[in-house]
Amino acid sequence: MQFKQIIKLIIVIFLKLVILLVSVTSVSFALVSMSPVDPIQAYIGADMMNISAEQREAIEQYWGLHEPALQQFYAWFQSVVTGDFGTSLIFRKSVLSVISERFFSSVLLMGTAWIISGILGFVLGLIAGAEEGSLIDKFIKTYSFTLASTPPFWIGILLLMVFAVSLQLFPIGLSVPAGMLTEKVTIMDRLKHLVLPAITLSVIGVANVVIHTRQKVIDIFKSDYVMFARVKGENKLSILRHHVLRNALLPAVSIHFASFGELFGGAILAEQVFSYPGLGQAVVQAGLRSDVPLLLGIVIFSTIFVFIGNMIADILYRVIDPKIRSDQS
Repeated sequence: MQFKQIIKLIIVIFLKLVILLVSVTSVSFALVSMSPVDPIQAYIGADMMNISAEQREAIEQYWGLHEPALQQFYAWFQSVVTGDFGTSLIFRKSVLSVISERFFSSVLLMGTAWIISGILGFVLGLIAGAEEGSLIDKFIKTYSFTLASTPPFWIGILLLMVFAVSLQLFPIGLSVPAGMLTEKVTIMDRLKHLVLPAITLSVIGVANVVIHTRQKVIDIFKSDYVMFARVKGENKLSILRHHVLRNALLPAVSIHFASFGELFGGAILAEQVFSYPGLGQAVVQAGLRSDVPLLLGIVIFSTIFVFIGNMIADILYRVIDPKIRSDQS
């Protein structure tokens, strides 16, 4: 790929991201503006009855809530362009501080779940496709369809009841032991708190990868070049290694990276069930208490997160399949 083509590709990607961010934040702001939640009441809390009309007006002016919605959005947009994402009404600190504090926990949870669901889904899909019609194929297919139709929060509650409450093998919630100082938290402590939320979240991605990989493997086994390989005397293991793996990896990679949006949405549910202090729990609090700066900040973060996932999928698609590289070069 020539230098000019690389520059053109970067400009196109940047413009797509800018248009996407403006569109998503505009729609999100419009939806929050129509919310019946009073941001002043959410900000003051139980002391709402103790403030006067003058104090309420002063708070509205301080946060810019007395301005029309369009003007509020324009002022917020101007601040974001300069790098100021505003201050969270709930946490009383800058939005970037709140996001940075919860970023590691969410990425650790989503990354672990994403890796588990990708590897497990691909392996199960290969086995089911290679053994089409067998008992193990029927079991994996039934298992995948069941997972695809099961709400993640229900699985999370079930895991809590069995492994945390009944068997007491894992902690009930949070990302670290309650009351323990940060410097005393060990890696094992974090892993114990991570296991159940990660398993719950991984359920979202496993089913899709299994179903699509299985169908792709079945199609490959019915192809002419695999039939020819069988005639030459290649066994099933050799066919899987030389013909199936590379071709089945393409749709699996594409689908798995495209599931970044579902992964972030599932993290919100998983974090709520396990009281896991990540971005998912923060966005729920921001929505319920009409914390517009925090909500829009997380919307921007999640949009970039999903966009990068899709972009990586496109790049890997070209790396894995030489035909795509040659066609677009």
